[in-house]
Amino acid sequence: MGTNLEFEASVLELTNEPTDTLLPPELPPAPPEEFLPPPKPSIWHGVGTALRELIETLILTLVIFLVIRFAVQNFRIEGYSMEPNFHDGQYLFVNKLVYLFRLPERGDVVVFEPPNSNSRDFIKRVIGLPGDRIEIFEGQVRINGEPLKEPYPLNVGSYSMPSIVVPLGEYFVLGDNRNFSSDSHSWGTVSAKRIIGKAWVTYWPLEQIGLIPDFIFASGKTSP
Repeated sequence: MGTNLEFEASVLELTNEPTDTLLPPELPPAPPEEFLPPPKPSIWHGVGTALRELIETLILTLVIFLVIRFAVQNFRIEGYSMEPNFHDGQYLFVNKLVYLFRLPERGDVVVFEPPNSNSRDFIKRVIGLPGDRIEIFEGQVRINGEPLKEPYPLNVGSYSMPSIVVPLGEYFVLGDNRNFSSDSHSWGTVSAKRIIGKAWVTYWPLEQIGLIPDFIFASGKTSP
């Protein structure tokens, strides 16, 4: 009995003894991070960037130029056939898109490829439409038997022309300076395919800058 008590006492003493806890070994402190400056761009990198931007600018400029050239064309008046409304040396912008959406109308001032061997484009006013019967007697234009009342300034002609019917797809055009104009009264009608566009804006000389006015007609008569 005494032996058992001594054994239990010794066991308790062993149990109550503090035990050391095993800890993982401490790692050495990390070295401080070094700040490395970004690499300096080479001179060739700068040249390449500038060259790319230059090419992009040139391409954009070319695209804008082609779009504007497709829609608008500048035109210089040579001669006096459109006096007193348009003058020698005057510059215009021609709208090349308008007749994609509608047909030429009476009173429109149009620029067209010459119907003869002349190398420069012409500018005249549309007087007769397809199917119209046109005649001129001592300067007075008659359309389908009715005198044409022209509301724009005009140097009236003194010539006469026998009656003709404007063919389909063709237009009868006259200059505003009737006695000094090479136009449909002397060489015939103009095909719609030859019409480049409608005179739109005057931009030179500066004192004449502005839109070119439109005139509306109906059945050979001016509208009220």
